Amino acid sequence: MSERKYFGTDGVRGLVGKYPITPDFVMKLGYAAGKVLAAQGTKKVLIGKDTRISGYMLESALEAGFSAAGVDIGLLGPMPTPGIAYLTKTFRAEAGIVISASHNPYYDNGIKFFSQDGQKLPDEVELAIEAELDKPMGCVESANLGKATRIDDAAGRYIEFCKSNFPSNLSLKDLKIVVDCAHGATYHIAPNVFRELGAEVIVIGASPNGTNINDGVGATSMQAISEAVVEHKADLGIALDGDGDRLMMVDHTGYVVDGDESVFVIASNDLKSGTIRGGVVGTQMSNMGLELALADMGVPFARSKVGDRYVMEMLKENGWQLGAENSGHVINLKHTSTGDGIIAALNVLTAVCQTGKSLFDLRQGMTKLPQVLVNVRFEGDNDPIKSDTVIGAVHLVNEKLTGRGRVLLRKSGTEPLIRVMVEGPELEEVTSYANEIAEAVKKAC
Repeated sequence: MSERKYFGTDGVRGLVGKYPITPDFVMKLGYAAGKVLAAQGTKKVLIGKDTRISGYMLESALEAGFSAAGVDIGLLGPMPTPGIAYLTKTFRAEAGIVISASHNPYYDNGIKFFSQDGQKLPDEVELAIEAELDKPMGCVESANLGKATRIDDAAGRYIEFCKSNFPSNLSLKDLKIVVDCAHGATYHIAPNVFRELGAEVIVIGASPNGTNINDGVGATSMQAISEAVVEHKADLGIALDGDGDRLMMVDHTGYVVDGDESVFVIASNDLKSGTIRGGVVGTQMSNMGLELALADMGVPFARSKVGDRYVMEMLKENGWQLGAENSGHVINLKHTSTGDGIIAALNVLTAVCQTGKSLFDLRQGMTKLPQVLVNVRFEGDNDPIKSDTVIGAVHLVNEKLTGRGRVLLRKSGTEPLIRVMVEGPELEEVTSYANEIAEAVKKAC
C-alpha cells in the first residue's frame, strides 16, 4: 500500500493555521474528495463538526470545495462523530465529513470521512483523494455547482437513535448519573439521552465557548467527573471526549473505568444473555487483564494495531461484533457502525440494569495489570524507535519481563509523540522500566 501523505489513522489532523489545517488546503481537500466521490456516484455529503471555534472556518472551506466539485452539502452543525456516521446512512448521503480533532485541544482540528455505510473510508479511497490533491483545483460549470442546506433536526434524530439502542423494558429511573460532555459535540445530546431514559442527570462540561473543548474535562481529564460522582453521591459517571466517540466511566467510588473494563462488562453481559457473537477485539495497548478475564469466560480475544479503524477491520475479518481500545473507543456492531461513546455507555447501563449490580461490582471480574504509558515528543523525520540505543533498552527490559509482562513502542497517529508502554505485575517495576526506555527515546530524538 502506498505511503499516506496527508491522512493519518484518523483523517487529516493538525494545528489550525498551520499546513494542512488551513482554509486553502481544506477547500482543496473538499474539492479533491468531491471529485473522487462524485466519480463513484456521490451526489450529496453531510458535514458536521464539534465545538471548536475553527470549525466555522473549516466548514465554510469544505462547503466551497465540495460545491466546486458539483456535490450537494447538508450542514449538520455541532454533532458527535458517531452521530454524523448514523445520519449519513439515514439521509442516504454517500459520505459524511467530520470536522474535529477529537480529544485534542481547541487549537488543533481535523477532517475525517465516513462512507455511505457509516464506516470510515477505505484506504484506497483516501489514497485516491490524496492523488487528486496533487492536481490543480478546478470548478464545475455554474449550473452544476453543489448546493448547501442546513439540517435543523439532526440532534433530535440522533437522540432518538441512541434511546432506541437501550432495551425498551428497562429504565434508568433508579440511577443518578454524572455526564461530562467535555464542552464538546455531545453537550446538547448526551444529557437528554440519559435524562429521557429516566436517569437523574448531573451535567458538567456542557458549556462550550469555542476554546474550552477537552479543557480539564471529558474522557481525557477524569479528575473533574471522579470528584463530581463522589460529591453528588452518584451511582456512576459517564465521560465523553470532544467529538463523542470515546467513553470513560467512573464507578460510585470515583474509580476510573476505561475502555478495557467497559468492553469486559459488555462482553460478560452479552455472554450471559447468549447474544455475544464470536470474540472481542482489542489493540496492542489493551491490558493483559482483559485478555486473561475473557479467556476465563471462554471468549476469544485478538489484538489489532492501535486505532479504532484497525479494530473495525479485525472485527469484520473475524465476523465479530465487539471491540475496544483502552482509551475508550468501544465498537459494538450490534448497534452502530463506528465507535460511539453514548451507545457504549448505554450498553454498560444495560448490564447494570439487567444484573441489578453496580458498575463497581461488574468490573470486579477483571483485574488489570499495572500498565505505564510515557509519551515522548519528537520533531523532524527521524525515527527514534529504530535507534540502536532504543532497541537495546527495549531488549533489556523484555529480558527482565520474560513471561511476566510486555513492552510496546509506537508512534502516535495524531500527534508527534512516541508512546512507550510497559506492562507487568508490579507498578513500581514497570514505571522504572518505562522511564528507562523513555530516556533512551529522548536521547535518540
